Amino acid sequence: QVQLVESGGGLVQAGGSLRLSCAASVRTFTLYAMGWFRQAPGKEREFVAGSGRNTYYADSVKGRFTISRDNAKNTVYLQMDSLKPEDTAVYFCAADWMGSGSGSYDYWGQGTQVTVSS
Repeated sequence: QVQLVESGGGLVQAGGSLRLSCAASVRTFTLYAMGWFRQAPGKEREFVAGSGRNTYYADSVKGRFTISRDNAKNTVYLQMDSLKPEDTAVYFCAADWMGSGSGSYDYWGQGTQVTVSS
């Protein structure tokens, strides 16, 4: 069973930075595409970034967010810089077996709250 545990959320001022982490309890981490999604109040969940055969970003975060992974630690990160109030959301980590990184995801974490104050 795949378990994903996010950490690193919090409250930050606009223009600041946060780094989210997601630890995955899987045997072959390198064979999973890993992604980050977010859901703001009253909105649908949206794709933020994915790491599989390639790296993908939503247009709204390109140049500000960076997804990376440490395969030795079974961990994926989301470095978020130049944060804006509209980045406020619950951020979810996701995993997809043998995925491309830009497709659908099978496994989800519980989410971590990110709040950006203006």
